[in-house]
This record gives sequence, structure tokens and C-alpha cells, in this order.
Amino acid sequence: MLSAVAGVALATAVTAAHAQETVKIGLIVPMTGGQASTGQQINNAIKLYMQKNGDTVAGKKIEIILRDDATLPDNTKRMAQELIVNDKVNVIAGFGVTPSALAAAPLATQAKVPQVVMAAGTSIITERSPYIVRTSFTLAQSSTIIGDWAAKNGIKKVATLTSDYAPGNDALQFFKEHFIAGGGQIVEEVKVPLANPDFAPFLQRMKDSKPDAVFVFVPAGQGGNFMKQYAERGLDKSGIKVIGPGDVTDDDLLNGMGDAVLGTVTAHIYSAAHPSAMNKEFVAAYKKAYGVRPGFMAVGGYDGIHLIYEALKKTGGKADGDSLIAAMKGLAWESPRGPISIDPETRDIVQNVYIRKVEKVDGELYNVEFATFEAVKDAGKTKK
Repeated sequence: MLSAVAGVALATAVTAAHAQETVKIGLIVPMTGGQASTGQQINNAIKLYMQKNGDTVAGKKIEIILRDDATLPDNTKRMAQELIVNDKVNVIAGFGVTPSALAAAPLATQAKVPQVVMAAGTSIITERSPYIVRTSFTLAQSSTIIGDWAAKNGIKKVATLTSDYAPGNDALQFFKEHFIAGGGQIVEEVKVPLANPDFAPFLQRMKDSKPDAVFVFVPAGQGGNFMKQYAERGLDKSGIKVIGPGDVTDDDLLNGMGDAVLGTVTAHIYSAAHPSAMNKEFVAAYKKAYGVRPGFMAVGGYDGIHLIYEALKKTGGKADGDSLIAAMKGLAWESPRGPISIDPETRDIVQNVYIRKVEKVDGELYNVEFATFEAVKDAGKTKK
């Protein structure tokens, strides 16, 4: 009996020691369904980062526990709870869409576990928990800038097509405010369902309204389907330009969109054609590992795991939530997308936004950057 008690005590001590030596990250992303490319890019980029930088930081072994929520917020919430309670993770990360990020937020607060948002882009997300930090983007960052650009570059009348959920509403609101303030006019406004949208009937309405351009926001993964139907309805032949935040011309799908997408102008935080040495190295490594180029979701994941590594270095390996969040605030570094930092007040990302045009380079389609807006904060918060 004594030896059994001693054995249990020893096993408990070993488990506790192992727990202290391992930092567990619960990665919740869509790996299947309409947003599968989001989860795959984030997961790929994290693996690439860890291959390059090792799986140990500040004396701690990093363990990734991957969960596929298939973009269903109920799944996200259940998985976050299981990861926190059963797996004893130190961080939850990923979150392909806003409803998923919001579903996990109360759990992060309750458990005092950092929630690193690597994809979802609605402004309110970081306000929902003091333990949320974002390494992706907000729709306000890019939609304000494309609104200003359109008004200053001869676009007078615009029809808008946006996905009917929080990021689409943010994109629409901030684009309209800036475009109308610059003298532009909205001639048609359409909201499409988030899940499995058929764009064709909406596109006919937009064509009939005879705009100079169509402002489009659809989440990563849906741009290819939109551009296919845009071409089938003849909008490319009628001279109606496509403008918007960069989700519609995501790099991992861009080559499959065909010549109809040529000339599309977007404002966004990343392009595989970004000309820095760091990005060229990142794109080459990603292509070698996975056979495709990375998109902006990959960079959100790459920078998300970098943020966790750097916070652990700063805390000397302390992995409690309060220590990690304090260490993450104000961190700044060079990313494949350019210089970025975490705003210490909002825990949101500050980054460059680039205006890009789809062009052919060496026979491939790329978002080629031609203007840069530096250190852009989230307009959705600075207004409040």
C-alpha cells in the first residue's frame, strides 16, 4: 500500500514537472468547410515557423494541439473549453471567423488564458476579453484606406457586395464613410449569406446599377467563387472594376481566378509579392514545404506563434496568462508583411496597409503593391 501511494505521488510529481516544462497551445481553426484554406494556411505557417525556430523557447517545449471547428461557433466554444479544462493549455489561438473568436472570449477571461486571434477581423474582438491579442488585421484598417483611394482616383459610383456578418458590416461601414466623405456615391448595396453564397443573382443587380466599381468583401476562401461568377455575368467585360479589402484576392487562390481578376485594386496588409528580403525567404520556404504560395492568413499564423515565442522569452518561460499578456503588449517586430506591433492599450495589431493591383508577373497573378500607408491602427477603436 505504501509503495502504491509513493507511486501515485511520484507520477503526480512527474506530471506536474512535465506540465511546467511544456507550454501547450490549443489551435482552433477551420480545417474543413468553406473556410478550410484559412485553417490550413495558419497551421502550415505555424509548422514552418517551428521548423525554423525549434520547438523549445525559454526552456519550455512548445506543443500544438490542433482542433478543427469547421467554422461553427458552438464547436469553437466546446473545443476551447475542452482544451482549457482537460488539456490544460496555456494559450488558445487561431479563430478563423469573428463568431468563433467571440464564442471563445468569455472562456479566455474566466480561465485567464491568452487568446491569440490569428484570422478574425472585426474591430470589437479585442474588446471582448482583456486576454485577447490579435495578429491578423481589422477590416477597418483596409476598408477606410480603399474608400479614400477610390474617391481620389476617379471612381464616382460604387455598388457594394459584402458578406452578411460582423466583418462584412465593418468593411461596408468604414468604406462607405470614407468614400462618401470623399464625394462618392453608393448606387446599390447588397449583403450575401456567409455560408455557401450564390453571387450570380446579386451580381446581375450590380451590373444593372451601372457603377464604376464594385466594392467586395467576402471572407478568405470565397474570392475564387466570386471572381468566377463575376466573369460569367460579364462584369469584367462591362468595365466595372473590383475594389475592396484584400480578402477577395487572397494569394493562395489568386492564380485560379483567371484573367478576369486582372486590374482588381485592393487595400490589404500582405501580398506574397511584398518585396522585402524577409518575405521572399518566407514565400520560398512556404512554397517548398507546401507547394503553394502563402496568403495573408498564413502570415497571421506565423506572426501569432512568433508573438507567443517572444512573450515567453520576455517572461523567462513564465506561462501564466497575466504574465504572457503583459509581455505581449507593446511588442514590435519585422514580419514578412512589414513592420508590426501590438498596441499596448488595445492589444490589437498596428501595421502597414498597402494598395495593390492584380498584375501578371512571370506568367502568374500577383497583388502588386504600389502605395503604402504606414503604422495603421484600427479605425474601429480610434473613433471610440
